[in-house]
Amino acid sequence: MQNILFSFGIIILIGIAFGRFRPGGLDADHLRLAINVSVLYIFLPALCIKTLYLSRIDIEVVLVPAAAWFAMLAGLLLSVGVYSLAEKSMNLKSAEKGVLVLGATFGNVTYLGLPVLTGLYGNEAAKYALFYDLLATTPLLWLVGAALASRYGEGERLEIRESVKTIASLPPVWGIFGGMALNITGVPLPSSIIKSLDMLGSLVVPLMIFSIGLALSLPKVRHAYAIIPAVVIKLAIVPFFSFLAASMLGLTGDALASCLIEGAMPTMVLSLLIAAKFKLDVSLAAFLIVVTTVLSFFSLPVAVYLTKYLVN
Repeated sequence: MQNILFSFGIIILIGIAFGRFRPGGLDADHLRLAINVSVLYIFLPALCIKTLYLSRIDIEVVLVPAAAWFAMLAGLLLSVGVYSLAEKSMNLKSAEKGVLVLGATFGNVTYLGLPVLTGLYGNEAAKYALFYDLLATTPLLWLVGAALASRYGEGERLEIRESVKTIASLPPVWGIFGGMALNITGVPLPSSIIKSLDMLGSLVVPLMIFSIGLALSLPKVRHAYAIIPAVVIKLAIVPFFSFLAASMLGLTGDALASCLIEGAMPTMVLSLLIAAKFKLDVSLAAFLIVVTTVLSFFSLPVAVYLTKYLVN
């Protein structure tokens, strides 16, 4: 695990350095946008199709997302309750509260979770990251998280049909269902197509890790101490909820371990875009991402260590 995180750390530092020194005059935000769009529309859908086409499809396709839904909803309710009680004592603005609630709930389950799981358990474990993200985190983010963000922020109000439209239009979602359909129907794909999908999908991990580095910065934050409950909820309590739900649903082995590890991922980088879209505190969102990402290099090894004793 340490070797995996050390390798990720090097790539993240390269991304940070690239954003700082701007070789070729490239702006980090523009480069990150280009990478994210490429991953979203080309590389991640290819990975979804290849992974689900070659993987064993069983009840885990329902149970892993169910555990994720339980964990994130529990974390969301807990964070709303905590920050509602602490709002006055911490002198929090609504835009700050919204960022903290979202950051405590939604993790970097693809950008960091996917490479961690595949590094630990092999390419077969990629399906657990995809299930956890595309069948749980992404729908919950747009159906509930974005709706909350629109209430806390001063930007546009989000209607439910817009959320559903956003989810339905995501290429990776089509990729995951397309891969499962090809798998279940037994449609044979030429080896050249599988090889092409494999080559495209293999770019997802390094590009996503590099993109994290491009996104990280250390902003000035008015209420730095206010992130403490969000950090504890995200890195300690949500993974407990995820493991508890997965255990109660009967998951075992790599699937159970993956749910615990995915629950322990730091705050998702996408929360920056959500914060900007709904006019929340972008600086606080960036600070929470930085802190949880740095701390995850210590907390994730603990989560992996626990799986050796808790997972059958």
